Amino acid sequence: MTKQEAMDIVSQFPNSDPDAAFSTGVRLLKADFPELLLPIAQKLSKNFANDPRMHQLLGLAARACGDSDIALSAFRDACRISPSNALMAHSYARAALEAGNPAISLFERASQLAPQDGTVLQGLASALFHEGRSSEAIALLERITDANPLWSEGQRDLAHLRGQMGLPPLHRLAQKSTELRQSRELTRLFITLSLEARDLELASATVAEAAANFGEEDWLVILSGHIQSELGWIAEADANFSKRNLATNIEDASLYARHLIRASRPREAASLLEPLVGMDRDHMLWPYLSLAWRLLNDERWQWLEGDPRLIGTYNIAKKFGDMNGLAKRLRELHVSKAEPLDQSVRGGTQTDGNLLLRTEPVFRRLRRALMAAVDEHVRQLPAFQANHPTLLKNREPRRISGSWSVRLSQTGHHVDHVHSQGWLSSAFYVALPPKSTTADQHDGWLTLGECRELAPSLAPYKLVEPKVGQLVLFPSTMWHGTRPFPSGERMSVAFDVARPRQSKAG
Repeated sequence: MTKQEAMDIVSQFPNSDPDAAFSTGVRLLKADFPELLLPIAQKLSKNFANDPRMHQLLGLAARACGDSDIALSAFRDACRISPSNALMAHSYARAALEAGNPAISLFERASQLAPQDGTVLQGLASALFHEGRSSEAIALLERITDANPLWSEGQRDLAHLRGQMGLPPLHRLAQKSTELRQSRELTRLFITLSLEARDLELASATVAEAAANFGEEDWLVILSGHIQSELGWIAEADANFSKRNLATNIEDASLYARHLIRASRPREAASLLEPLVGMDRDHMLWPYLSLAWRLLNDERWQWLEGDPRLIGTYNIAKKFGDMNGLAKRLRELHVSKAEPLDQSVRGGTQTDGNLLLRTEPVFRRLRRALMAAVDEHVRQLPAFQANHPTLLKNREPRRISGSWSVRLSQTGHHVDHVHSQGWLSSAFYVALPPKSTTADQHDGWLTLGECRELAPSLAPYKLVEPKVGQLVLFPSTMWHGTRPFPSGERMSVAFDVARPRQSKAG
């Protein structure tokens, strides 16, 4: 559905027929036009105040737009009218969790209505964790995965939660040897979690055992090559990657490109990626193509990332206000004991959930200030460039797809990484350690355009000194990380702006 088609539907919306209105609203939601639906859904919820579907529709539209206040109120009304509807109960619980409200009892109610719904149980575990009951969250997931070892989503959540609380993340799953030998999905999850935990030897051993169980299947060959490359075994990785055609699968091609760049063969990486990048809807390949072009001194790198307007710094401390109050509240939300498995944080913790969906006044003010800076940044971006991952034709709506806080302590840092599925990424500095007179002048700084693991010869093309109250915005496909710092606390908020829908021409 194009935007014009969606607007045509809006202009002829069946406002007087609740059945038709609900089905038409669901069509708009599935086509990802919640902003067009939201004002209509608000009117429907008033005109058909006793129809729970209208409140559910309003809640879904508001949630998709990132408005937690409206979503929470709408789902609450839907549950009041239809207290036995499991979907509505789950929606209400999820909205409460995202808004930062107590949600344990709401998930327990949803679980009573839908006892076999794994997503409800995952939500209950998350609510327990958010409300300071992490041991109960872990125990809940352990009980369920013991009873149903093949529940991969629960196994993943359990490993992540154990890791965040400083427990061996893979301990429970490693005990399921029978299931691992029989289930490809569970085996693949175990390998992925081993990589996230940076246990390359365990990942390698698991791949070898899986090959003995399942045979030399494509996914195992590719994973074997990837792990060997990460271990620095270049010849062995070459042998595995050469067994498969890597020019048809985007994810496989990204792993091979990563290997080729590490192996100092950027020309091969560029030749692999250039025909595929236009088909890469998740933008996994652009970061590797950027490294390859820079290593080759290819002028196309300037087209991709060289324009200085792609990176912006904005001081929003005055517009936001109480930075100390924000820092205090963020510290209270850092309940983990260790960094998350699947993120770039080293030597620190990261908050769980979408931080800027919280409804507390401090986060509402922060969201407004941050998004005002995003609007300013987007206005000054260069004009539309066909096929460019950042210089899009359509630059609205601007939604936050994820947001979190990171708290680093001495020697803490971010490894170089990308957020390729986003459009714009960010760093907003809330608290910083005092400057050390003996430290390197760039300790703790944000690096842009550097990937020390794969291309150590490339220096960052921009270093940004962190300052309290400063927001840095940059393309999500751009490599970024932070340098370690010797002591103290470094706390930031980060978020991604979702890539807006594009027409075929954009």
